[in-house]
Amino acid sequence: MAVAAKTSLPIAPVVTALTAQWATLDALATGLSDDQWSAPSVLPGWSMADVIAHVIGTESMLAGRQVEPRRDVGALDHVHNPIGELNEKWLDHFRGSSRGEVMAAYREIVAVRTDALTQMTQEEFDADSVTPAGPESYGRFMRIRVFDCWMHEIDIRDSTDGSAPTDAVPAELALDEIAASLPFVVGKRAATPKGTSVLIRIGGVVSRAIRIEVGDRAVAVEEFAGGDESADVVLTLDARELARLAGGRRTADPGRVTVDGDRTLGTAILDNLDYVI
Repeated sequence: MAVAAKTSLPIAPVVTALTAQWATLDALATGLSDDQWSAPSVLPGWSMADVIAHVIGTESMLAGRQVEPRRDVGALDHVHNPIGELNEKWLDHFRGSSRGEVMAAYREIVAVRTDALTQMTQEEFDADSVTPAGPESYGRFMRIRVFDCWMHEIDIRDSTDGSAPTDAVPAELALDEIAASLPFVVGKRAATPKGTSVLIRIGGVVSRAIRIEVGDRAVAVEEFAGGDESADVVLTLDARELARLAGGRRTADPGRVTVDGDRTLGTAILDNLDYVI
């Protein structure tokens, strides 16, 4: 079996997008009222403060830091796997901290991680890494971080005023990350038949078309031989909705997706979009 090639990404655009996304999360969190800060978010078991604590925790782990939970977080109803348990350790660590303390911790680790990333060489960015997507490059992991933080921006907005992200820079990379997983979703999870072509049209803060052909395996292509009109199914949706569906968010609504062509296949794809751990 051939070994999949690692994803090589130019370091500067990824670091620019990630630092921009961290700044957006800071601005959103700062703009919350005290009641909103402590209120439940759209994520089960998490308050709005917990969303920020989660970002602190992940970046802290990448900086080599560890904490011990104050209780058995694996027994919590909303924790379903080892990654969830690891995330919850950091949330538990910050519960009981003041809003000021949490935001100070957020800004401190963002500064630490920004400094570390800006000092990295391209060779280090391309180096092997253990990532949520399996063995990959460190750069791919950082693109996943852009995606994760962008999704949490949507979570915060969905938990408050329902507004949409406006910064296309991190959104572009977040959608690049989602697009990398869509052939797997279409071909493997949705069991799309061989010979099928799927067109996904995305709008909102960024617009793009993702074309997937299913042969011996599903692959993304630049264009279909018969043009876009030859697609067996066309899904049209907002970038936010795609992120909600991919993340299995309770705010996701397949009814907001327009399905043209094979509706049975379109429904199967939508039903299997929640691939994020």
